Amino acid sequence: MCRTLPFIAALLLAAPMARAEFTAGAAITDVTPKQLPVLINGGMTSRSSDKVKTPVNARSLAFSDGKETLVIVVVDSCMLPRDLLDNAKAIAAEKAGISRERILISATHTHTAPSSMGCLGTDTDPAYAIFLTKKLVEAVLAPLQDMKPAQIGWGEIDAADYTALRRWVLHPKHMREDPFGNLTVRANMHAAANWDHVTGPSGPEDPILSVISVQTAEGRPLAFLANFSMHYYGDRDISADYFGLFSNGIQEKLDPDKTGFVAMMSHGCSGDIWRHDYEKSPKRGDAESTLEQYSTDMVDLALKAVEGISYERPESIAMAETRMTLNYRVPDKQRLEWAKRVMAEVGDRLPKDQPEVYAREQILLDEKKQTEVVVQGIRLGDKIAIATTPNETYALTGLKIKAASPLPHTMVIELANGGDGYIPPPEQHLLGGYNTWPARSAGLEVQAEPKITEAAVQMLEKASGKPRTDRRAEAGPAVLKTLELKPKAYWRLDEFAGPRAVDSSPNGIDAIYEPRVLFYLPGPNDEAFAKGGINRSAHFAGDRLSARIPGLTGRNYTVSLWFWSGSANGVMDGTEWIVSRGTNHGSRDLGDHVGIREEHPGVRSLIFETSGALHPIPLESAKIERWKWHHLAIAREGMAGHVFLDGIHLVAMQKSGFPDANPDTFFFGGSCTGEGNFEGRLDEIAVFDRALSKEEIAQLYQAGK
Repeated sequence: MCRTLPFIAALLLAAPMARAEFTAGAAITDVTPKQLPVLINGGMTSRSSDKVKTPVNARSLAFSDGKETLVIVVVDSCMLPRDLLDNAKAIAAEKAGISRERILISATHTHTAPSSMGCLGTDTDPAYAIFLTKKLVEAVLAPLQDMKPAQIGWGEIDAADYTALRRWVLHPKHMREDPFGNLTVRANMHAAANWDHVTGPSGPEDPILSVISVQTAEGRPLAFLANFSMHYYGDRDISADYFGLFSNGIQEKLDPDKTGFVAMMSHGCSGDIWRHDYEKSPKRGDAESTLEQYSTDMVDLALKAVEGISYERPESIAMAETRMTLNYRVPDKQRLEWAKRVMAEVGDRLPKDQPEVYAREQILLDEKKQTEVVVQGIRLGDKIAIATTPNETYALTGLKIKAASPLPHTMVIELANGGDGYIPPPEQHLLGGYNTWPARSAGLEVQAEPKITEAAVQMLEKASGKPRTDRRAEAGPAVLKTLELKPKAYWRLDEFAGPRAVDSSPNGIDAIYEPRVLFYLPGPNDEAFAKGGINRSAHFAGDRLSARIPGLTGRNYTVSLWFWSGSANGVMDGTEWIVSRGTNHGSRDLGDHVGIREEHPGVRSLIFETSGALHPIPLESAKIERWKWHHLAIAREGMAGHVFLDGIHLVAMQKSGFPDANPDTFFFGGSCTGEGNFEGRLDEIAVFDRALSKEEIAQLYQAGK
C-alpha cells in the first residue's frame, strides 16, 4: 500500500499547467495499545492500566494545492517526545515523497493515554512507544491516499463557560513551599480552592472555540479541525477524554451515514487553564457537568460556530518550520547534591512522592542540559493560519500569537512536534508554583516563552508572506474622553509583557513595570474602554509601576485610575498603597500617597497621606469592595488636596502642606518606599498637569463605569 504513495505525490507535484486544485483528505488511525497493562501519563507518580474505556486515535488531515502538500495529525496522547515524532515523520516523509517539515503531529493532552514520553514519576512504556511510532507513520500516510477536491471555512464561538484560569496568585501571607523545601510558591494551580488565600487569577483565559471546517467541492463534510484552550476534563482507565468524545460527537452529527468524515479536537494554549471557574465558586465538583455532558455541550457550540460560514477553495497553501536549541534550567551544585542523596535512598524503585519525583528530575535535567524544539506556521489560503508550540503554553501566549498573526483567523496548537512541558511567561517564573518547578514537565529556560512566541509569529510571517499585525482592541469612548482632557501621560496597561507601559498620550512618557506584575487580565467595562473587544489590565503581585514625569514640578496635578482590590478580608498588614508620589525608596514625608487600609475586620477603606500627615477619610463613603472595579482620582490644587472614589468627592484638605521641592516620580501599585505594595489590578492610569474639576472627574468615572 505504502509503495504507491510516492507515485501519488509525484502526480500532485507534476500537475499540468492549468490552475492547481485544492484537495484534502482525512483519516482515523487506531493507536489503542494491544499489549496491556500499559503505563499511563498524566500523574505525579507512575501508574498503569489494563482497561480501555474508549479507544485512543490519531486523526489526520492532509491538504494540497498541487505544489505544496502538508499533513496534520492530532493524537490522543498526554505528550509526545520530539525524537519519536522525528523518527515517525522521517519514515512517513520518505514513503509519501513529502518533506518532514510539512508534517505537524500534536497531542490532545488526555491524562489517560498510554505513556510514550517519560515525565515526572512515569517512564515511557517501551512497547507502546515502538507501537505508536509505526501507527503514526500510518496516520501520516492514510489521508494522502484519498485526496478530494475540497473547500474550507473558518468558524468560531465564545465558549467562556467551559474554560477558566486554574492558576491563581497567593497572598504573601499564604505562600507555600516548593518540593525543594523553599518558600517560593506565590501562585499555583487550584490555589483558589480557598478564596481567603488568593488575590486573583494569574492571567487571562482564551475562551474562543475555533474550527476549520473542510468540505468536498460538492459540499459534503470531509473533515473538522477544532481547537480550544481547556487543559483536560479527567477520566480513568485508557481514555481519549473529552477530545475523543467531542470528535465522535461531531462525526455522529455531521456524518450519520459514516461516509468517512473525520473530526478532531486539537489542544489550544492551556497550561494555566482548566474547566472549573474559581471566580464563581471555590468548590469544584458539585455543580459541574459530567465528562459526557461537557463533551456534548462542546459539540453543540462547535456546530453553532460553523453555521452559515463561507467556504472557499484556496489558490495556495504554505508551511514554515524552524528548530531552535533551548537550555534547561539545570540544578546548581547544592540542589544536585540534594537530589543525588534523595535518589541514593530511593534506589531502584520508582519515586513515590513529590520530593523524590523532583529529585530524579534534577538529575535528568543535569544530564540533558539542553534540547531542540520545533515551531511551525501554516497558511491555508489568505485568511486561515495555524501556529504551533511544542509546550504546554499559557493562554496569554496563544493570545499574543493570535494578536500578531498576519492573517485574520489563527489557531494555535500546543504540544505539537514535541512535549517540552510548561513554558510560563518570564514574569510567572518569579511567582513559582508547579508550572515553574524545573523538571521535564517544566524545565526550559526562563526566556523560552518569548523565544518560542517570536518564532511562531515569524513562521506565520514566512508562510503568509505578510508582516505581523496588532489586533488588540481599539480605544473605546472612555479612552477618548480621557484623551480629550489632555493628560500629561496615559497608560492603558494593555501590554502583553513588560517592562514598558506605553503612554497613549501624544507626550511619549512611558512608565516602567517592575518584575512581579502580570499582564493582559480583564479590566473594567469592555464597552467603554475596548471597542469590539476585551479591555485589559495589569495584576500587581508584589511590585510597582513607576514613571518620572518631566516638568510636573508644580503643586497642581491629578491622577485618575481604576483599581481592583485582590486581598481577602483580614490579611492586610497596614496599608496597601495604590498611588504614591515621591522618590524611589525614599520617605513618604514628601508627596501624596493614597492606599487601602482595613480599619475594622472585613471593612476596608481609602486613606490619604501627604507630607507625612495622615488625613482620615469618612469610612462610610470610602468603602472598597473586593474583586470589584473602582475609580480613584487624586487632585491637588496648591495647598489643597482632593480624593474622589467612584466619582464622589470624599475629602478636601485645604492646608495639607506640600514640599517646596516637589518630587516628580509617581508609583502605582505601591509606595515610593517600596513597602506596603498593592495586591490587585490597576488600569487606565492618567496623570494631568492640572487639577481637574469635580465635573471633569465625574465625567471620567461616568464614561468608564
